[in-house]
Amino acid sequence: MQNLLSPLSLKGLPLANRVVMAPMTRARSPQGIPDELTTTYYRQRASAGLLITEGVPVSEQGTGYLYTPGIYRGEQVSAWKAVTDNVHAEQGKIVAQLWHVGRVSHRSIQPNAQPPVSSVALAGGQAFAYDAQGNPGNIPASEPQALDESGITDIVDQFRVAARHAMQAGFDGVEIHAANGYLLEQFINPKLNKRDDRYGGQSLESRSRFTLEVVDAVCAEIGAEKVGIRLSPYNQIGDMPLFDDTPQTYLYLAEQLNQRDIAYIHLALTEKVHQTSLLSDFRERWHGVLILAGGISAE
Repeated sequence: MQNLLSPLSLKGLPLANRVVMAPMTRARSPQGIPDELTTTYYRQRASAGLLITEGVPVSEQGTGYLYTPGIYRGEQVSAWKAVTDNVHAEQGKIVAQLWHVGRVSHRSIQPNAQPPVSSVALAGGQAFAYDAQGNPGNIPASEPQALDESGITDIVDQFRVAARHAMQAGFDGVEIHAANGYLLEQFINPKLNKRDDRYGGQSLESRSRFTLEVVDAVCAEIGAEKVGIRLSPYNQIGDMPLFDDTPQTYLYLAEQLNQRDIAYIHLALTEKVHQTSLLSDFRERWHGVLILAGGISAE
């Protein structure tokens, strides 16, 4: 407990303790803009060493859940500034989790009712969108369209711009969401990603390329010391299939991210991770701050 409550310097960002509030989708912003309740919610929790926001869509295309506050329009950036100002007034620190859901979306909430996008044209997961009667609810995601390389480049830029907006909104940094079955993991997973170009196939370097390009773009925009990332080895959320070379894939990512010297890696742990040596092997390759969530006892 003494260690848990001790301060920590996160690449120069002073944290009062080592308790991190996990990102939790709230779906309570009807216009997609943070409101007074959003501000109250985060201000009340500012005594944690670090707050990670709910997933913040980097674009309308990246949205898969109704009522989630984005960071791609000017009024959204201004509204998030009120949130960060209140957290900082309580001496708290807060980062924005940058989010593109990929295929976990529905035409009813996509721009011009277009299909969502993914590594390949294979549907999976549940979106929180409008059903055939126009009512909000959890419904099967629409069949996505496979991204071409131009589309991938556009999304890398969406993350870059979102990171810049996060700095304008007063955030202390950003967390790139590459976990839980969303877009970046849809490229990482070889059982889903059956592409035959430089962003897919069985090569773990190719499957990791998109994620690392996002990381590099965001680091170039705001500085590596302000960038974290969330990963989820052995994840099955969003209909993600398990795959045999999970350890090799995530250890490769650990090595690549270690070279980039980002602020932290945030691992969403499943029971399978706890049953293997992956966590200790990952720790050997990643030398920076490691945040863990899932299956953790008091000890």
